[in-house]
Amino acid sequence: MIGKSRWLIGFLLIMFLAGACTGNKVYDRYVHTPVAGWEKNDTLVFCLSPMAKAGQYEADLGLRITTDYPFMGLTLIVDQMICPSNVHHVDTLSCKLIDERGNSLGVGLSYYQYHFPISTISLREADSIVVRIRHDMKREILPGISDIGYQLRLK
Repeated sequence: MIGKSRWLIGFLLIMFLAGACTGNKVYDRYVHTPVAGWEKNDTLVFCLSPMAKAGQYEADLGLRITTDYPFMGLTLIVDQMICPSNVHHVDTLSCKLIDERGNSLGVGLSYYQYHFPISTISLREADSIVVRIRHDMKREILPGISDIGYQLRLK
């Protein structure tokens, strides 16, 4: 019985430590959008501090929607400007949210979480990034989008 307790405590400790690790994440933030409607001209901005290390970084987009979102997909424009070099990386993301049968491809019940890769970018030490995200849908106001996030990881 004591051996099982030690094993269980050890397993729980390992799971806790594994969940506490952030890995190589250098930035992970979300911005709220009005659930009633995210307007096309409402650009979301993320300002990242200067990088401590040079290297290849992977950028990802996080998305949270409710069941009020009326479409199967979402098109987003992601503009990443690296400072001080003023290099721009502009990506168009076509995010598939619902499959052909009407099932969510995200995780959740009434709020759904999605992650989409944006790009891999080369950064030097002390480079910073300003990220601008806007939707590129035909509809001017999109209901049901609750949060948009940006994540950057050292590769």
